[in-house]
Amino acid sequence: MSNKLPKIAFIGLGNMGAPMAHNLLKAGFSVSVFDLVQTAMDNLQQAGATAANSAADVVQGADVVISMLPAGKHVESLYIGENGLINQLKAGTLVIDSSTIDASTSITVANKLAEKNIYFIDAPVSGGVSGAMAGTLTFIVGGDEQDYATALPILQAMGKNIFHAGDHGAGQVAKICNNMLLSVLMLGTSEALQMAIDNGLDPKVMSDIMLQSSGRNWTLELYNPCPDVMPNVPSSNDYQGGFMVDLMKKDLGLAMDAGLKSQSLTPMGALAQSLYNIHSQQGNGQLDFSSIFNLFSKQEK
Repeated sequence: MSNKLPKIAFIGLGNMGAPMAHNLLKAGFSVSVFDLVQTAMDNLQQAGATAANSAADVVQGADVVISMLPAGKHVESLYIGENGLINQLKAGTLVIDSSTIDASTSITVANKLAEKNIYFIDAPVSGGVSGAMAGTLTFIVGGDEQDYATALPILQAMGKNIFHAGDHGAGQVAKICNNMLLSVLMLGTSEALQMAIDNGLDPKVMSDIMLQSSGRNWTLELYNPCPDVMPNVPSSNDYQGGFMVDLMKKDLGLAMDAGLKSQSLTPMGALAQSLYNIHSQQGNGQLDFSSIFNLFSKQEK
């Protein structure tokens, strides 16, 4: 690519994709967008993007394609399905898929696109909707070193921390390993805080003690699950906003599938998956994942 800013096509303008596309516009990139929801495109068009009528249309003339889709089947269909973009993209195009999907699908798509000299990286994100809006996302990239270098300035317009995890699929594996650990930490923190409350301790005092002790972890520092212990977190806002229970459930499903394929021992991840499934089935799927605290606090004593 030349020194001129690449033309970007962005597909998938949901809660994460829309603010990511907005930040590309703010950084001065030329962005064309497509989503099945017309209002999502209208909002981006008002911000300076060009709206397209289809995925095939949006990639015309694009140097880079970014996708943010719900699941692996959508990514596979978009790029290498019967009417996939593999037949539309010019040779030399860089595809950045920021969906959180299974690593095997990322690898399959990458290999198929490579047959047409189309470059691909998997670049799932961490940081939630607030991070997408603020442009502070973490991108975890799998793919060729040169493709990573090409993508870096684009990713830096949307994120703060960008890591190259390894070859194709490595970004997906790293993302789900991180989120599996996060789920375990959230469960352990919730369990410990509720036991402290059950024994008459103030959860704020208990949190302060653990923050200065060996139980210290990210959830205690930045995302306390107990209501009214920490300001400006979902637990102090009826668990609204943040990272939904159903998204954590999805990531734990991907983690368990990956663990089975690699014959990894994941008893903590399996228990976390079971508890988040229960929590979701109780009608909490749209709440922030820290609402798992209520699974402990609402148990009959």
